[in-house]
Amino acid sequence: MFRSHITRRVAALLAALRPGVVQAHCDTEDGPAVTAGRRALETGNLNHALPWIPAEGEAELRDVFDKALRVRALGDEAAELADRLFIETLVRIHRMAEGVGFTGVQPSGAELDPVVAAADDAVATGSDAALLAMVPEERRAELHERFHAALAARDFDVDDVAAARRYVAAYVGFVKYAEGEEHDHHGASHTHGELALSHSH
Repeated sequence: MFRSHITRRVAALLAALRPGVVQAHCDTEDGPAVTAGRRALETGNLNHALPWIPAEGEAELRDVFDKALRVRALGDEAAELADRLFIETLVRIHRMAEGVGFTGVQPSGAELDPVVAAADDAVATGSDAALLAMVPEERRAELHERFHAALAARDFDVDDVAAARRYVAAYVGFVKYAEGEEHDHHGASHTHGELALSHSH
């Protein structure tokens, strides 16, 4: 009974701290930032998630992460709420770093732009042939160059956050250019794609 009471109190506190959620299309449950966040929770290593936010957001995310790990020990319901708070904080910080307000986390299976899907496939397979066929000819040389920059940066140690951020920056620049955006986001930017940091070692 006492444990149940604590769980309910923790749930209420966490719910009160959660930011408002509105509709969004890019930050999905199976997207890269959320996937990295869940890996951080599963392993207890925040470095999985840090590449998706700027350095100035680390203190806030680390505070929520440490509290979430403690709350997870109180039971399944408490763990679910703690995980949700951490994931939403991660997404909010990375959205703010892009200059966009927090728009929530979409359920898994959200429809992905075909160009973004092709960009993810290109990085996963090591070939951008299919992607290049989908973009105007005048953009192909630059896109091919960005593709190779992402490939060159994708193998990194999970605890080398600086190297991981270089990969995220290269990957985002590649995907954004594939989508038709001319500018790069800053080094800790994020993407609409579903490629997780699966190349961490």
